[in-house]
Amino acid sequence: MTTKLSLANLSAIKATAAIPAYDRSSLKAGIVHFGVGNFHRAHQAIYLDDLFNTGSDHDWAIIGAGVLLSDEAMRAKLEEQDFLTTVVEQDNNKSAARVTAPMIDYLRPGNAAATIAVLSDPAIRIVSLTITEGGYFIDPASGVFNPKHPAIVADSQSPGDPKTVFGLIIAGLKARKDKGIVPFTVMSCDNIPGNGEVTHAAVSGLARLSDPALAEWIEANVAFPNGMVDRITPATGPREVGIVADDYGIDDNWPVFCEEFKQWVLEDHFPAGRPALETVGVQFVPDVAPYEHMKIRILNGGHAAIAYPAALLDIHFVHEAMEDATVCAFLAKLEHDEIIPVIPPVPNTDLNAYFKKVETRLLNPKIGDTIPRLAQDGSNRQPKFILPTTADRLRRGEDVVGLALVSALWCRYFAGTTDSGKPITFNDASADRLHAAAIKAKDDPQAFLALSDIFGDVAQSTLFQKRFAHALQTLWGKGTRATLQLYLDGKLGE
Repeated sequence: MTTKLSLANLSAIKATAAIPAYDRSSLKAGIVHFGVGNFHRAHQAIYLDDLFNTGSDHDWAIIGAGVLLSDEAMRAKLEEQDFLTTVVEQDNNKSAARVTAPMIDYLRPGNAAATIAVLSDPAIRIVSLTITEGGYFIDPASGVFNPKHPAIVADSQSPGDPKTVFGLIIAGLKARKDKGIVPFTVMSCDNIPGNGEVTHAAVSGLARLSDPALAEWIEANVAFPNGMVDRITPATGPREVGIVADDYGIDDNWPVFCEEFKQWVLEDHFPAGRPALETVGVQFVPDVAPYEHMKIRILNGGHAAIAYPAALLDIHFVHEAMEDATVCAFLAKLEHDEIIPVIPPVPNTDLNAYFKKVETRLLNPKIGDTIPRLAQDGSNRQPKFILPTTADRLRRGEDVVGLALVSALWCRYFAGTTDSGKPITFNDASADRLHAAAIKAKDDPQAFLALSDIFGDVAQSTLFQKRFAHALQTLWGKGTRATLQLYLDGKLGE
């Protein structure tokens, strides 16, 4: 027997799950959020739910906004349940469900006029984003905004009817400028180094293509704070829907599962005001970069490091990969020998202790995080999570045996079969060209490094070329497990 998730049914649901301590009708919108996926609902929305539960800041509710037509499925499912979400927080030895209610509406994708009208409302003081690492129209190798992307070109030619999130933001800012309304703050919540700066480059870069004067106004008046976000949040599937129904008696169209741990570090640059998130655990700091480097390179880099060897060994769940002695030891050696030594100091933080916490988090069996999720979108993730560390070590004249092996594992993965011969299903916008290059690389390793928009200057290093070629040839000749063991024994680079 399940209870359909809705505002009317909260009193019945509270027997098995925590429910909001506030009256949802008391909330007023202060934030428009683009990208209402699992991570947003397990992170930013949770912090706001915590804040609203204290009885404070009820004028900072969220209006979700879709951009892609595929966003309509999420919007429709959430609308059916009054925009409520069941969030199941799972530590290694306990689980708890809560219903969150900080979202009060969700704008339909494809209706630019309606979205721009909401963006021009003076009550909206923050526009936030979780649009994935690949959604910022930047060149993977250089990290520079790409004004020639077809979607950007189209928006620059039709600024009044934008199709991208940045075109919508610009149109909203223009409407506010024309009406004399102070601009909203634009806050990225994506895992990108300097995410505020990257967002700034995309917004001002697109604006400059059609309206240079508006671009200058944006440069002078709009804030783009950098931020570091962290919470492991797997995808939702039938398994998660079933657990919520069976264990908590809640019929939720799209619940969210996540680990208990969460972290959010933000630069305090919000000229139009902000909610008092510091009261519920958000860290406001003058410079996010040290925290960002730590998280992106140790955690996200660690994700990228174990994804491909685990996939090649037919391991499905992340915790199972960490329970594999060889994969776990590979990650530990890579982190301690090559990643952590080039990360700048982080205030009041022991980097080795941080990595130990990461290991514990990855071992969490209740999360059900999957290797296919970690392996997806590598063409965007490798240049952000792995190759910057490789580049730093090469600049310092240091070896990259382990990091080159990570790149070789990614290449071997894109050849399309696991070590046992099972076919691999790719989830990457560049899958076709990666697959073609990986097949050629079996005989000519440099064919994969020729993807210059991904590897950039790293591919020009003779040391990296040598380490990559040796690692890839060893993977093909001896297999993944034996290659990892050679690395652990200090014999791979010989």
